[in-house]
Amino acid sequence: MVQTKQTEFTATVGEEIGLELGAQFISAYRNANPTDVTSYYVGRNILEQVLAQPGCVGMRFYNAYNEAGEKTLVYVGVTAEGADMLNVTTINTIGQLEDQKGIVADRVRTDPTGGAAVEGNWWEF
Repeated sequence: MVQTKQTEFTATVGEEIGLELGAQFISAYRNANPTDVTSYYVGRNILEQVLAQPGCVGMRFYNAYNEAGEKTLVYVGVTAEGADMLNVTTINTIGQLEDQKGIVADRVRTDPTGGAAVEGNWWEF
């Protein structure tokens, strides 16, 4: 699989890569960065809220540091033009267009299990 620069912003970007290739990717990263955060956990509700914004075709994840100086992710919706959705136009209850702030989200949790299964790490087979 060769990674190419993506210039389209559509809902079809991304693909299943399978267990073996996913394990290779994770192992390579962990070997190169043994002290880095192993994984993040994000709940479904906020992901659905971001993706449900009118005109949202996907999400962008930014590496960041939170108020406590801990590594985290900040994530936002992305339009088909590739713009971060910092403002969203919606229709209010009386049928008028209304500008609202887009959702800029965080509060991921570093996953203490690192995605590990009960009997070990699934990416180490």
